[in-house]
Amino acid sequence: MAKLNTTVLSLCVVLAFLTGQSAAGRYYADKVQDKVRKEVEKAIAYNPSVGPALVRLVFHDCWVNGCDGSVLLDKTPTDGTNTEKKAVNNIGLAGFEVIDTIKQKVGGDASCADILVFAGRDAADILSGGKIFYTLTGGRKDGVSSSAAAADATLPSSTFDFNQLQNNFGAANHGFTVEELVVLSGAHSIGVAHLSSYQDRLAGADVTPIDSDYQAALVKVTPPGLLTQGQDPTVPNNARDASSAFQKAAAYDPVKLGVNPTRGVLDNSYYHNTLENKVLFKSDWVLRTDSFAAGKLEEYKNNATEWNSDFADAMVKLSNLPALQGKEIRKSCRFTNQQYY
Repeated sequence: MAKLNTTVLSLCVVLAFLTGQSAAGRYYADKVQDKVRKEVEKAIAYNPSVGPALVRLVFHDCWVNGCDGSVLLDKTPTDGTNTEKKAVNNIGLAGFEVIDTIKQKVGGDASCADILVFAGRDAADILSGGKIFYTLTGGRKDGVSSSAAAADATLPSSTFDFNQLQNNFGAANHGFTVEELVVLSGAHSIGVAHLSSYQDRLAGADVTPIDSDYQAALVKVTPPGLLTQGQDPTVPNNARDASSAFQKAAAYDPVKLGVNPTRGVLDNSYYHNTLENKVLFKSDWVLRTDSFAAGKLEEYKNNATEWNSDFADAMVKLSNLPALQGKEIRKSCRFTNQQYY
């Protein structure tokens, strides 16, 4: 019996290893990518909020002058300290310490831009339980400029209407379709949002349609008046990730909606929520105002596997946007080599 129990235990360990291989313990032949993976796994295990932050960094870096790691800079010779990190549309960016740690591990073997997209890819893989994975290669160069004004002029706002979103994504320097707009919006199934980014959904004459129970629950936990007091609290992007008390107040039952109730999972729950008007941003809800985009919302709601695949493809395209000002491999991700000492 003891021998049998030992055998069963060993088998369970092997099965657990194989089951988790796609989400945790993935290995790369490329030494840089393998080091990135190990650090991302450790960081998410220590602080799960890092995962969504790393996924978000990819969009916020690559959308402004391509994938050049400019969002990581604290200071540049031309922009001073008024870098992309200080842009209004970059409120709440995080995960910088993880990138710093990885840079210390890989040194000059990879640019900060490469590290950033590799880390975002691995975070998506882990948060999706291995259902979203894509291959990337290195070779990106780091930019030497970083402007808050440029970021705010380029990144889409949470208050954009559909035409503004379509024009932003379809711009020549981006080249993304409406379908890819809908696909990438699904990343709002994870992470958090600041009150200032969704206050327009809580009160006023121009409030876009929002479920009344969800709206009331938001007003209760983040009263808009807090902004006048210098406070800008956050709530989860996804009601699925909120507390049980919030879900009850918002009349949000993930099981009834057909949503995986596991908190923090990168999946197609965003599409279920959007079609129920239980989403934070105006820029999410307005996808329902275009017939093609609305059709894709329904499609991804009903086909999680398709969304996983399309999201991976869109992230590959995003991660390969050419760096318009990539010039170097930084010694520190926070400073240009000219400033490094």
